[in-house]
Amino acid sequence: MTHVEEEIASQPECWQRATALASSLAGQLPRRGERVAVVGCGTSWFMAMAYAELRERAGLGETDAFAASEFPRQRHYDRVVVISRSGTTSEVLDVLGAIAGNTRSTGIVGDPRSPVVALVDDPVCLPFADEKSVVQTRFATTALAVLRAHLGENLDQAVRDAAEALTAPLPLDPAALEQVTFLGRDWTVGLAEEAGLKCREAARFWAEAYPAMEYRHGPIAIAGPARAVWAFGEVPAGLTDEVTRTGATFVHSARDPMADLILAQRLAVALAHHRRFDPDVPLHLTRSVVLP
Repeated sequence: MTHVEEEIASQPECWQRATALASSLAGQLPRRGERVAVVGCGTSWFMAMAYAELRERAGLGETDAFAASEFPRQRHYDRVVVISRSGTTSEVLDVLGAIAGNTRSTGIVGDPRSPVVALVDDPVCLPFADEKSVVQTRFATTALAVLRAHLGENLDQAVRDAAEALTAPLPLDPAALEQVTFLGRDWTVGLAEEAGLKCREAARFWAEAYPAMEYRHGPIAIAGPARAVWAFGEVPAGLTDEVTRTGATFVHSARDPMADLILAQRLAVALAHHRRFDPDVPLHLTRSVVLP
C-alpha cells in the first residue's frame, strides 16, 4: 500500500481519537459568541470552509473562512483559527505575524514541533493524524472531526460510515471515467472542493467542484456519457434527473458527508493507479509550500 492508502484507511480511528480529544479543548477553540476567522491553504482552506458554515449554523457566532493569502487584515476578529498540517506554510505564518498581539489565535497542526505552535496562543496538536504522503487526507478530516465534536456533534455514526466507506465498492469505474464534478451545499461545499482537489493532485485527473445550486448555471454544460456528478449532502430538487438526462452518472449516498469523502479519496487513488501515477508523489507539489 502507498502512504496515502494507509492514511485513508486510518481515518475512522483518527476520528474516534479526535472526538475524545475535543472535550479537553474548551479553552483552546472558539467560544460561543466570538467573531472568528478560519484560515488555511489548499485542503486546510476547504476544511475551514466546512467548519465556518457548521459553526454559524449552530448559532455560535459569525465565522468566516479564507485562503490564508486572502485574509482581510483590515477586519477585526475575536479569534483567528489556522489549520496547517505542516505548520510551516508561508501564507499561514504571514497571517499569524500580522495579527500577533492584537487577535487571539488557535493553531490546529499535525507537527507539534512546527513554527505555528510557538506563534499561536492556543495550539491544538494532532500528531496521530500527521501524514507521510504529500496528498493530505486524514489530517484534514481529523481536524474537521475535532471541530465538529467541539460544536457538540455526535460523530459515532460518521465513524461507522467511515469504516463502511473503506470497503464499499467504488461507485465509478476508474477505467471508464473521463471527468467528474463534485457538488456540495452549505458545509459540504468545502468537502466537494476537497474531493476535486484529491483527484487533481493524486491522479492529474479532470475534476471540478461547485455549490450544488450553481451547477445548473453553466457547469452542467460539460456533463455527458463517461462523466459523473457526485453530490455531498443535500441534493437540490430535480438535479438528479437533470444530470441523468445528460448521460452522466449521478452519485450520492446517505453516509455522513465526511465519510463519503473517504470514498472520493479512494477514487482518486484508484484513478492514479489506473493512470500509472504514484499518488504519494503528485506532480509539482511538496508537503508544504514555503515561499522565499
